[in-house]
Amino acid sequence: MSKETTGNKMWGGRFASGPDAIMEEINASIDFDQVLYAQDIEGSKAHASMLAQQGIISSEDAKQICDGLDTISSEIEAGTFTFSRALEDIHMNVESRLRELIGDAAGRLHTARSRNDQVALDFRMWVRSQTEQAQTNILKLIEALLTKAEEHADTLMPGFTHLQTAQPVTFGHHCLAYVEMLARDYSRMKDAHERMNECPLGSAALAGTGFDIDRHMTSDALGFREPTHNSLDTVSDRDFALEFLSAASICGTHLSRFAEEIVIWSTPQFGFVSLSDKFSTGSSIMPQKKNPDAAELVRGKIGRVNGSLVGLLTVMKGLPLTYSKDMQEDKEGVFDAAETLELCLAAMTGMISDMTINKDAMKLAAGSGYSTATDLADWLVREAGLPFRDAHHVTGTAVALAESESKELAELSLEQFKGIHDSITYGIYDVLTVEASVASRTSFGGTAPLNVRNQIKYWQNRLKNI
Repeated sequence: MSKETTGNKMWGGRFASGPDAIMEEINASIDFDQVLYAQDIEGSKAHASMLAQQGIISSEDAKQICDGLDTISSEIEAGTFTFSRALEDIHMNVESRLRELIGDAAGRLHTARSRNDQVALDFRMWVRSQTEQAQTNILKLIEALLTKAEEHADTLMPGFTHLQTAQPVTFGHHCLAYVEMLARDYSRMKDAHERMNECPLGSAALAGTGFDIDRHMTSDALGFREPTHNSLDTVSDRDFALEFLSAASICGTHLSRFAEEIVIWSTPQFGFVSLSDKFSTGSSIMPQKKNPDAAELVRGKIGRVNGSLVGLLTVMKGLPLTYSKDMQEDKEGVFDAAETLELCLAAMTGMISDMTINKDAMKLAAGSGYSTATDLADWLVREAGLPFRDAHHVTGTAVALAESESKELAELSLEQFKGIHDSITYGIYDVLTVEASVASRTSFGGTAPLNVRNQIKYWQNRLKNI
């Protein structure tokens, strides 16, 4: 059922009676879409001004309409506006109040407009603002990560695969990994903003209008790049909301992954980091506990963002063109996801900024699990001329020997190394420290401290030009 045929006394003469209580309950959206009041009023003012400019309504009516809408905006912001569920949505609540304020002139506002293009406009403007807010918040987190990376460009820590110690890296390099992820998140929000920056207003119910409207005028007034090009697509499109949810979900996934690492790192078993009291809680029964609740909540809340994406995809997947009332279900998930993402980005920024790094624990763990084994293999290739697969086998034999004697690789004697392969010399000990391992990873994008500092400068310069 179209927005133009939904239940209240403003339907007109087509319907003899209003909806019963059940229909009113399922049909009303004012409980959540009142969030769109600012966009609805801004869009209506632009529409009224355009109608007057085109001679479709008088300039006197347009002024009364705009003045009345300003009054309504002030009432809503002051908390004195009474929202009515019987009027269904924010659009009819505003229009009804406008009629109370200015009389018959209010009825001319809806000329050459439908609630279908009106809601598409309001919602698109709101989502567009959220992509802008998300970009701002993502940049704040990137800046916090760059600050931490700069402080710890040469702080050693284990790099993991399968959550098993793999090779030594630096904590600065680890922070920069999330900078890369978040930069892609920023780019996705920016790209989504560009695609949604087309104005739906003037598409009317689905076919456009016979009135001589100027869609470019309203588009410019509302800060859009241009009007949408197809009225059928315009009133049925929710790609902009799906794109925002998709970008939010991917960004949230990155936040959740880092939150999981913080949870692990802050355990006594790891002891890599300590969260400030601002982002931790205690236990009601165990006085020694310091729980990383903020990180856990970020990890948990991202499920809501993912659920909102799946929910809207499911709503839209079976709808024929153009508008169907199913599309009223497009907003609550988006509103919640935007609020959740904003909160999680702020929480992660705070946690990262306040987090204390235990360098000693990180360094100790960096050398565990035979993390420099690859450096031994690389030395055999580079210095002894072995093919890598042979060097890999020799290194595996050395690891097995060290493990059997409960030693680190660097604790094996030269005689033991030579017993595995005669080409090994004292030079092997130069590459078996975690410091040497990290310093050697100078390939572009590698973890060597010099690389990390260069990448920090690169990102600092990029942020200046965003």
